Amino acid sequence: MKLKVVNKSPYDLNYATVDSAGMDLHANIQDEMIIKPLQRVLIPTGLFIELEKGYEAMVRPRSGMALKYGISVLNTPGTIDADYRGEVGVILVNLSNEDYSIKPGDRIAQMVINKYEKATIEFVDQLTDTERGEGGFGHSGK
Repeated sequence: MKLKVVNKSPYDLNYATVDSAGMDLHANIQDEMIIKPLQRVLIPTGLFIELEKGYEAMVRPRSGMALKYGISVLNTPGTIDADYRGEVGVILVNLSNEDYSIKPGDRIAQMVINKYEKATIEFVDQLTDTERGEGGFGHSGK
């Protein structure tokens, strides 16, 4: 899969290690931003991408930011469709009780490329029975 990228930021887009699934996304901002508790902000990356048909880019939180500081991607995972040509932005939310600082160039999220298939939609009057049936959230145990 070839990912075409226009990078209007001074920060590289790459994989941190040989086996990394996600590419680090950096905050393409001029000045420090403070995210207040429970505040959500859209952080620009300066990246514009072109995916091949049948692929999506998923924007995911960085685990260290989530665990240590309560910072997450609000619409996780955020999906970037193959026909989108705008700037990749990251919606961050501060789920902690303290202000969080984002500085220019900080790694704020990761982007993972996935292949997908489109479903053929078939409307029916009833679904096949299973042992689980309609058992939902927490139905199968703790």
